[in-house]
Amino acid sequence: MGSISNFLDNMNWEGLVSTLFSAVAALLCLTVHELCHGAVAYRLGDPTAKNAGRLTLNPIRHIDPLGLLLMITAKVGWAKPVPVDPRYFKRPKEGMALTALAGPASNFLLAWVLLLLGGLAARLLDALPVGWPVWTFYAVLYLAQFLVNAAVLSVGLGLFNLFPIPPLDGSKVLFALLPDKAYNTILRYERFGMLALLAVVWLGWLDRPLTFLITRAVALLGRLSAFPYPLF
Repeated sequence: MGSISNFLDNMNWEGLVSTLFSAVAALLCLTVHELCHGAVAYRLGDPTAKNAGRLTLNPIRHIDPLGLLLMITAKVGWAKPVPVDPRYFKRPKEGMALTALAGPASNFLLAWVLLLLGGLAARLLDALPVGWPVWTFYAVLYLAQFLVNAAVLSVGLGLFNLFPIPPLDGSKVLFALLPDKAYNTILRYERFGMLALLAVVWLGWLDRPLTFLITRAVALLGRLSAFPYPLF
């Protein structure tokens, strides 16, 4: 019993809670991102994602283990791609572009909602009367921190996916502007883009531009959501 007690005493509970919150936030952001890809494709006439069971908020159906791990540790990552068959679209290139844009757009909208809720939690924290139980203060504090951190993560996911590197969403939007012959040629080699993407993430080439964009975007969303404090 003594060894168990020592283990619990030496446990970094703050770090454990932070990792848990990051995992929950990552699951939320990735799930909404992929669900919206599938939902837009379905509205445009493609039932592939629906038939694969991807039009769901169940995160297990969407998670890629490596992408989730990178989301928690490096704050950039991805989920298991939603299957899309552009042959169902009346205009395949435009349909693919709209389907691709749906993911990042959903992340920016999600971040705005999270900051709205985070602002409410922050105001509630300021309004708590003296003498209330300490656990109430910490519960609201942790809730506000979680909502803000999840918003930042959601913005990061949306911006990361807009970079024009296959298989990220930005590449599908960019490729839609190409002539049909070039578009079809690039699609045949798109799977090799994952190797380039992993190299770029590993070498940290996107770290500085992504951090710059995240700070500006979160600050803008903070103003749009009337968040009571400066976020950056």
